Amino acid sequence: MKKKTVFALLLIFAAISLLTGCVPGDGTNTPQHAAGFFWGIWHGWIAPISLIIGLFKPHIRVYEMYNSGWWYDVGFYIAVISGFGSISIFRRKKSNRD
Repeated sequence: MKKKTVFALLLIFAAISLLTGCVPGDGTNTPQHAAGFFWGIWHGWIAPISLIIGLFKPHIRVYEMYNSGWWYDVGFYIAVISGFGSISIFRRKKSNRD
């Protein structure tokens, strides 16, 4: 492998490791300190990674159990829709160029 490829893979691995530091169900949030709107956005952005980690660690979930309710839901769904929606937009633009 080229040095550039190895460096890129290491950089991606480091970024994923940093991003998963606050996955849902890690004990950060409690009933007294529930996850709010911004935690919902964060958990929505890392939902695919949380799903993969949850296969190996059963206490990790895609969605935080201790949340503030409606505001957490709004943040979570905004992040999920914007993340996956942007992927489809980029795919569509690329196919229209051909």
